[in-house]
Amino acid sequence: MENTLPVIYLLVLLALLSGAGFAVIRQVLKTRKIETALSQLERKLRNERGTVEEYYELGGIYADKKMFAQAIMLFQKALKASDVDEQNLAPVYNALGFAYFAQEQYDLAIRQYKEALKLSPDYVTALNNLGHVYERKKLTAQALDAYEQALKHEPNNTTAKRRAESLRKRLVTSA
Repeated sequence: MENTLPVIYLLVLLALLSGAGFAVIRQVLKTRKIETALSQLERKLRNERGTVEEYYELGGIYADKKMFAQAIMLFQKALKASDVDEQNLAPVYNALGFAYFAQEQYDLAIRQYKEALKLSPDYVTALNNLGHVYERKKLTAQALDAYEQALKHEPNNTTAKRRAESLRKRLVTSA
């Protein structure tokens, strides 16, 4: 009995260290994959014109790295790419809106989200983002409308449900 307690302690410690080691290795591999994609896309786009998807992917990497000015430039290039097809531009406009939002350029963000919704009226992510930017601008009624539109297309959308409920309460208490 005396010898089992240290063994249990060591096994628990070993399990914790294994879990931490796994998490670190997984993060390193994920970062390496992103950095490889980043360098390949940058190299390719430096030498030739890219596709909408390539500019969008590189812009997304920059946005994830919080390099929003570079992301905006790449998303704008995606909108002007040679293979532009209106069908695949809604996510680009949404991402562009997100980058503007992150830089607190709310009016530009609204414009981009509306462009995304013009191309794809049932684009729930853009509706949620539009609601969020309206909230930041203290436009409660417009924000609630955006979230309610999102719920029409996706009734179980947790973000839209939570935000719409909060805004309804806010409207009731201010009335």
